Amino acid sequence: MAVTTRLTWLHEKILQNHFGGKRLSLLYKGSVHGFHNGVLLDRCCNQGPTLTVIYSEDHIIGAYAEEGYQERKYASIILFALQETKISEWKLGLYTPETLFCCDVAKYNSPTNFQIDGRNRKVIMDLKTMENLGLAQNCTISIQDYEVFRCEDSLDERKIKGVIELRKSLLSALRTYEPYGSLVQQIRILLLGPIGAGKSSFFNSVRSVFQGHVTHQALVGTNTTGISEKYRTYSIRDGKDGKYLPFILCDSLGLSEKEGGLCMDDISYILNGNIRDRYQFNPMESIKLNHHDYIDSPSLKDRIHCVAFVFDASSIEYFSSQMIVKIKRIRRELVNAGVVHVALLTHVDSMDLITKGDLIEIERCVPVRSKLEEVQRKLGFALSDISVVSNYSSEWELDPVKDVLILSALRRMLWAADDFLEDLPFEQIGNLREEIINCAQGKK
Repeated sequence: MAVTTRLTWLHEKILQNHFGGKRLSLLYKGSVHGFHNGVLLDRCCNQGPTLTVIYSEDHIIGAYAEEGYQERKYASIILFALQETKISEWKLGLYTPETLFCCDVAKYNSPTNFQIDGRNRKVIMDLKTMENLGLAQNCTISIQDYEVFRCEDSLDERKIKGVIELRKSLLSALRTYEPYGSLVQQIRILLLGPIGAGKSSFFNSVRSVFQGHVTHQALVGTNTTGISEKYRTYSIRDGKDGKYLPFILCDSLGLSEKEGGLCMDDISYILNGNIRDRYQFNPMESIKLNHHDYIDSPSLKDRIHCVAFVFDASSIEYFSSQMIVKIKRIRRELVNAGVVHVALLTHVDSMDLITKGDLIEIERCVPVRSKLEEVQRKLGFALSDISVVSNYSSEWELDPVKDVLILSALRRMLWAADDFLEDLPFEQIGNLREEIINCAQGKK
């Protein structure tokens, strides 16, 4: 059975961030491997940067050795005390591991300002050390358990190689993707969501990945009225060969519970393909049937094949009742229209304690998981229909980890679009295929 840490996710993240953003790999656990400091050192010496965590009834304290433990060699030791979400530290000085863990005390002439005595299950420290760590004036702390971790780079070479391979695989799959039944040449994906949620940023991020460098074609802003005031349909060229990719991202005015957001009546026109690219939205009224940007008889290629709701992870808990009602109303309209829809959670990298290393398995992070469940609870999305991304905003260079999240979300949208096309009435599919064959043969 795998040995697991006693640290909560929150406490582990606090320690990781405090000591250089390292990933903690458990080497030794007293309650499993025994409270024998000699055995502990045999297992934990020569492991690189090392973190020892000690649990008592009232405290979590420990020691960090940046150079790691090496037999009979001095290392700089930093003591710490973790109390709720606050961490205090005290530079203890140079210690050998034998001194720190009370091994062969007589021979190594140990000082008494801090010692970890595993055999007797206690930590001994002087009053000055207790005071510097902000602990109660008790010179002896009983040990309930202790753990020793190797501090590793959050993204080691093996993980980076795996991410790069996955990115390459996703790019290949999306470049060669063909819509279901070849009913259309390009899938149209509508991005919907509250103002400032990251719709335009997601388009820019997708385009950046395929161009091979960070781009900002769509204007992005943070004001309360948003930037996207026109309906835009963005085809993206592949930077590899210059061909258009098999999808179009459609950006619209953001949703708002106040004036200034997308007119609800315009949504059905967008879904049906009635609105032309660059149409200027009017938040107060929907498009007129005699407007020059109104398409009278749209074909399947003009329609929306998938809708992606875009939500800012940091704002989910602050959604007003009006916004929740509006989103649920739109979802009902999509269900009635047979349009498959998914959700996209953005800005997860700006959440507290989330590091770059977390992005590899971001959906497993406790606070992100909590956000996903909140979207499910408040808005009714299935967890399997929610993707998590980290858009490019201030970066100058591409990041393969971010690319994988972006490409994975896009792939999920295309799968949803295939479900929509496959579910079209048989008669409609038959007519469309006949038209496709006639066009291929040059018939009118």
